[in-house]
Amino acid sequence: MADPYHNNIYHQGDGDSYGTYGQGGQDGYGYQTDYPPQEEDAASDATEGHDEEDQMYEGEYQGIPHPDEVKAARRAARAKARTVADAVSEQEELAEQYEDIMEDCGHGKFQWTLFVVLGLALMADSVECFVVALVLPSAEKDMCLSHAEKGMLGLIVFLGMMFGAFIWGGLADKVGRRKCLIIVLAMNCISAFFSSFAQGYGFFLFFRLFSGIGIGGSVPIVYSYFSEFLQMNKRGEHLSWLCMFWMMGGIYASFTAWGIIPRYGWGFSMGTEFQFHSWRVFVLVCALPAITAFVGLIFMPESPRFLLENAKHDEAWMILKQVHDTNWRAKGEPERVFTVTHIKIPKTQEDEFIEIQTATGTAFQRWVVRTLTLTKLVNHKKTISLLLLLVVYFSFYGLSVWFPDMIKHLQHEEYESKLKVFHREKVEQFHFNFSLENQVHKEGEYINDKFIDIEMKSVKFEDSLFVDCFFENIRSTETIFENCTIRSTVFYDTDLYEEKFIDCTFENVTFLHNKKGCHLDYEEENDVLVYLVSFLGSLAVLPGNIISALFMDKIGRIKIIGGSMLISAGCTFFLFLSFSQAAIIAWQCLFCGVSVAAWNGIQVITVELYPASKRATAFGVLNAICKLAAILGSSIFASFVGITKVIPILLSFVALVGGGVLALKLPETREKVLL
Repeated sequence: MADPYHNNIYHQGDGDSYGTYGQGGQDGYGYQTDYPPQEEDAASDATEGHDEEDQMYEGEYQGIPHPDEVKAARRAARAKARTVADAVSEQEELAEQYEDIMEDCGHGKFQWTLFVVLGLALMADSVECFVVALVLPSAEKDMCLSHAEKGMLGLIVFLGMMFGAFIWGGLADKVGRRKCLIIVLAMNCISAFFSSFAQGYGFFLFFRLFSGIGIGGSVPIVYSYFSEFLQMNKRGEHLSWLCMFWMMGGIYASFTAWGIIPRYGWGFSMGTEFQFHSWRVFVLVCALPAITAFVGLIFMPESPRFLLENAKHDEAWMILKQVHDTNWRAKGEPERVFTVTHIKIPKTQEDEFIEIQTATGTAFQRWVVRTLTLTKLVNHKKTISLLLLLVVYFSFYGLSVWFPDMIKHLQHEEYESKLKVFHREKVEQFHFNFSLENQVHKEGEYINDKFIDIEMKSVKFEDSLFVDCFFENIRSTETIFENCTIRSTVFYDTDLYEEKFIDCTFENVTFLHNKKGCHLDYEEENDVLVYLVSFLGSLAVLPGNIISALFMDKIGRIKIIGGSMLISAGCTFFLFLSFSQAAIIAWQCLFCGVSVAAWNGIQVITVELYPASKRATAFGVLNAICKLAAILGSSIFASFVGITKVIPILLSFVALVGGGVLALKLPETREKVLL
């Protein structure tokens, strides 16, 4: 029986047949569709009673061209460009064919469903960046963390994400986008669960590292995955809309932290060894985006472009047909037929050395070969893309850490300005039944005094004498006794352990039922400003996200990136004008709102610069290097807190201006098919 679609072959331009779809043999795979043959004048149930010639396109009266005419014009323009070019590589030819298929599949229900699922995965990555910073003020007291341990906890997540991006980006090009993303999200969910119950610092650190390694692969996979379901004229806009989920992740993390962590009663305890405070509930809640994305991905197909690159043509054809039918049914045109019958197969172009190493070499040799192969793809334009990413990550993360640290520094300066100093006071037979806060007591004498049921916060006793005193049920924060003499004194049920006594002399002193661990009054210790700054900083990127999405395909990636970076550089100088807490929050919001457009543009152009076979690998390597830039930026900027504000501002300004100039040397990719 003759193939009912034997003559249903696409035509491009002036009679240039869509030959690779209609050629069999070694260059093509043919597909027999499951539709029955139709007579020429047969009509489907959906169109019965309508004369096709009598139907009028509703935009015709307004001079709006029919979508099919626009699509035909785009194809004719691309065909003309190919004829003008001296030579068209097989990779470019395959990219053109895939673009034509995606245009026929349309943009609709399938892409929007995938958009939500992948957006939730990107949201999980954003939440992971915020979660440690938001729980640290509570976790440091719950687990008695030193300054070094707090720094390591903040660093370990970015280190995990750096290695995760490198590892999972490469695997996504070998194993598949969907499969790797499912594993990545599963790792994040499992790690979040176990880290919320981990009581010791070591276990908590390990699970946060494991979580970072997992979720670190989400960014390169998500952008590569989604871009391969988008046609050229939709790619920049919808990849930019996808970036909105990163903003939503920051809002979700800060909003839920604000609502959960200060609620001390939301936890429980099992004796003194197991504590589950409200910040641990927050860690669990932060896994919800990853869990939802994981469930959604189960129902999503693999990228057909990945399958074609790996010679899985039957699976790719079935998925493309699924995309086509899903979109056109949702648009009310179920009678549209997926007319692709043949797809040309890509030829393997690996050299003999790579083939031998892949088959017989060790794992390290295979990794070296793949890395060397990837470096061959990097030209000066792609190097510029890398430099721009480094600039954005260095400046954005550096200032993102510097802003809240400066707010804390200003708060600390204001707090210290209200310090009360008591010199050579002598107190005898007195009952202290009120809390002591922000005080320094020098060369005092306390004889037969009682300190019962009180809190000591930021209190220092220096060169003082305690004789026949009684301390009971004391809760202390940043309280120390330095060079004091303590005689015939009892400490009962207090958290005044030996580390809080520096160079002190003890004579007949008794410690009974000392409290173990650090104890936190959540209502007083959790400053809502921490959550407010995070929330406002995340919300401030909304205008930049909207502008970049609306204009990414209209004015181009280069103008978006360059303009955003130069305006962001200008925003940093506003910091010289005013330096109050309110001003810093305002400048942070302004900087985040403007710089996010450059961020989105660079993400889009990075996807478009690399071919499908190396896209996730290249994106993963770039993202890993940029995570390193983020670590360096955070460390460098934080080191100047309390010392000078000039250097961080100048560093950001120079980096952003240089990045804006470099952006002009990038190629414009908005009218190029995805290789």
